[in-house]
Amino acid sequence: MSTSIQHLVDNIRSIIWIDRSKLEYILASLIAGGHVMLADSHGVGKTSLAKALALSFRRTSGDTSSFNRIQCTVDLLPQDILGYTRIDSSSMKMTFMKGPIFTRFLLCDEINLLPPKTQGSFFQAMEEGKVTVEGTTWDLPEQFFLISTMNLQGAHLFPLPLPQLDRFMIQISLGFPNEQDEYEIIRTHGQSGSWNTFCPVADEADIVDWRSHVETMQLHPDVLSYIVAIVRSTRETGELATGASPRSGIKLSRLARALAFVRGEEYVTADLVKELAIPTLAHRLESRDPERPAARILSDILETLPVDGHAKRLKRDKTGTV
Repeated sequence: MSTSIQHLVDNIRSIIWIDRSKLEYILASLIAGGHVMLADSHGVGKTSLAKALALSFRRTSGDTSSFNRIQCTVDLLPQDILGYTRIDSSSMKMTFMKGPIFTRFLLCDEINLLPPKTQGSFFQAMEEGKVTVEGTTWDLPEQFFLISTMNLQGAHLFPLPLPQLDRFMIQISLGFPNEQDEYEIIRTHGQSGSWNTFCPVADEADIVDWRSHVETMQLHPDVLSYIVAIVRSTRETGELATGASPRSGIKLSRLARALAFVRGEEYVTADLVKELAIPTLAHRLESRDPERPAARILSDILETLPVDGHAKRLKRDKTGTV
C-alpha cells in the first residue's frame, strides 16, 4: 500500500509543483476522511493540484463525475452548489437536478467570496457526506473530498466563521517555488500539451482500503496523551480567545495515523504529531491579539510543552495516584 501511495505522490508531482510534505498532508487528509483549505496567493497551482489528484484515480463505479470546480462569486446561491428541483416537461414530475457538489473530488475556489448563507451549503456535506435539499437527503460519493481555496486579501470578502473552518482537517499554504522549480514549471506548462501523457495510477476503491487500514492503527498511550496535552494547552493560555475543542484532538489523531500510513510507518510518533499540530489546529483557534497569529502562539506552546511523561500525568489525574 505504501508503494502505491508513493507512486501516487510521484504522479501528481510529475505535472504540478508542490512540496512533497504538503502533498503528503493532503493525501493523509483524504485518507482520514477530512477536507483541505488552501490559504494562498493566486496562480500557485491550486486548481492544477486538485485536478491532478482527481485524475490520478480511475473511476470504478457510479455515474457521479470524478472532478468538479466551483468558482465562487458573491452572487452564487446555495442551489447553484447543491442543486434544485424542477418540473420534467415530458413526465410532468418533479426532478432533482444535482449541483456540482455531487462529485468525488471538488475544488471550491475562493470560498470566502461567498456570502455566509452560501458558505453554509458545505456544512452537511463536509460533516456527514450528505446533502439535504427541500426536505430530501441525498448521499454524496463515499470518496467525497473537498479542496477549498481562500483569498488572503482583497475586497468583498466574507471571512469564514470558526465553526466552518473547524470542518477542514488542515489549512496550509502551497507558497512560491524556488528558482529552479519555477524554471521547470514555466518550461513544462508553457506548452499546451503538458497534460497529454498524464494518467491515473490508482483506483478510487483504493481510498476505501487505505482508510480501513488506518482505522486499525493504534496510538501509543504516550502519544495520545501528548495530543491531549497540546489541545488542553490551547485553552489554558491567555493569548487565545478560543482554544481547541475535543473534536480538534480527534482530527489530529486521525490525521497523524493517516500520515504515518502515507509515509510507510507502522506507528505514530510524538514528532509526527508535533509536525501536524499547526496545520491541523491553528485555523481552529482565535488569537486575542491581531498582531500575534494563532499559529505563532501554538508554535510557542509546542516549543515549551514536553513530549514525554503525559501518559503518567493523565493516569494520575484520573486515579489520584501514579
